[in-house]
Amino acid sequence: MTMPANDIEAPRPQELDEKRLAWLALAMTPGLGPRRILDAMRGIDAPDRIFELTLTQLEGLRFPAEAAQFIFDGKARKAAEQEWARVAAQAATVVSLACPEYPERLKEIYDPPPVLWVRGDVRLLKRPAIAVVGTRHPSPYGTGMAEMLARDLAARGLLIVSGMARGIDSYAHKGALAARMPTVAVWGTGIDVVYPKENKKLSEEILATGGAIVSEVPMGTFPAPQNFPRRNRILSGLSVAVLVIEASENSGTRVTARCAEDQNRDVFAVPGNVTSKGSWTPNTLIKQGAKLTASWEDVWEELSSQVRMELEDEAPPASKSEAAASLLPDPVLRPQEAMVLEVLRSDESLQIDEVLELLEAQLTSSEVFTALFELEMAGRVRQLPGKNYVRTI
Repeated sequence: MTMPANDIEAPRPQELDEKRLAWLALAMTPGLGPRRILDAMRGIDAPDRIFELTLTQLEGLRFPAEAAQFIFDGKARKAAEQEWARVAAQAATVVSLACPEYPERLKEIYDPPPVLWVRGDVRLLKRPAIAVVGTRHPSPYGTGMAEMLARDLAARGLLIVSGMARGIDSYAHKGALAARMPTVAVWGTGIDVVYPKENKKLSEEILATGGAIVSEVPMGTFPAPQNFPRRNRILSGLSVAVLVIEASENSGTRVTARCAEDQNRDVFAVPGNVTSKGSWTPNTLIKQGAKLTASWEDVWEELSSQVRMELEDEAPPASKSEAAASLLPDPVLRPQEAMVLEVLRSDESLQIDEVLELLEAQLTSSEVFTALFELEMAGRVRQLPGKNYVRTI
């Protein structure tokens, strides 16, 4: 379902387009929000006419006086031209709401971004997608579920969309990459500002695998608290559904779930331990009608027939025939590996000393170390900081 890396064409610098430049100029104008820009563009016959309007006409579009003056003085056009050059230098793309590349699903929301900045394959934005969101401080159970569900859904053609934040978001992207499928990261910063910084390698892997990075804010925009709740509406807006995995009562994930409900998107949630604060949001969402999710099948059977047909049409014959097959067949384990795997849990990590203590009557320390190494190489076990080990789901 993905093209080999050497078959993916490198993005070409975008040629200057007056119509897109007009949308970009409004997006760069201080004091203008999405709704005001959309309403104004409906009031003129061609986007680039915005550069020809008088000050009175601009104010007639219900622009604040300072914004109208900014456009009339030519400052908006100059800012847009400078931004266009920065985007071209990154081999990125500016997509306005009037462009054919703009995703139809995102147009449906109340306040779609007038302009999207995109690095990578812009065509992905039209694919059926699911937004996977959750806490920045997940448990081993949460990270395992995020990676497993993202991997299994991506392998069946559903595009994984997330915010590349620490925690659940990052593991969702990693799950898609593990399936060798593209994934889309929606940032609250400029597309040239990696946040958090430790995810630089992940962002590079997303692009190298044919994915995309998307933002509604200009290049160079650094992390600002107000930008992250705003980007949540894009996560749900791009998607046919939102999947919530671990989030506390006051988590920003609740904002995304609320956006999904307002946008008439399906909401899925992975249930959690009722004594864990990270289970509050998903468990509450399930009580309120979200679909309980334990495996990819729980999501798949709830998708509309139209979305399923779209996914099946895109899948190559081999993928269709193997859709119900196990993605990662279990290899035969040596007795020592089976014994170590048996004591490990997927919902709670064990420190190496605890593993050795549990197995001291059966295995030597060197046998335990060897078994853990082999299990980790096979992807059956994951090592966490502090020599803590958790069984992968």
